[in-house]
Amino acid sequence: MRRYLLVLDSDLLAVDEKFDLEPINYLMARQEEGPCEVVVLSLVGSPRLPAMELLLGANIGKFPVAPPADHDVSAAAEHRMTLAVRHLTAIGCRASGIISDDDLIKAVRAETRRHDYDRLIVATNGQRGSWLARLLRVDPVHLLRWRWRQRLVAFPLGPAQHG
Repeated sequence: MRRYLLVLDSDLLAVDEKFDLEPINYLMARQEEGPCEVVVLSLVGSPRLPAMELLLGANIGKFPVAPPADHDVSAAAEHRMTLAVRHLTAIGCRASGIISDDDLIKAVRAETRRHDYDRLIVATNGQRGSWLARLLRVDPVHLLRWRWRQRLVAFPLGPAQHG
């Protein structure tokens, strides 16, 4: 049975809508090849705002908006994980979930130290990093690709990202 680690920081259905159903279609295609198990890693996320965004916002007079102080990010991550597990179970995958309050890289490294996975599927809003991080190839996707190579599937799919 193939094991997949699916990393989310927003609802799976919202991610699916944003990426034109690609994450679900990808997993459904894998399910047709044989039974699969998907572990959903739901990132809690942080209401902290990146320093560069604050500086750029100050320059143009527009500041990014943080979530409301009473917004429970842990409950949102749990809800997101539960919905994703239900949806994946409905399409025939064996699914379970975990929640992490670490950033993308730390959360993936911690989970993959404990368990083996055939593929890492990253479908998050925060996966791209800043333009400078992408230029220097130190954004999360490039850092994960260094270890996972062709076993990393990042949405949206680009050249050399499917497998």
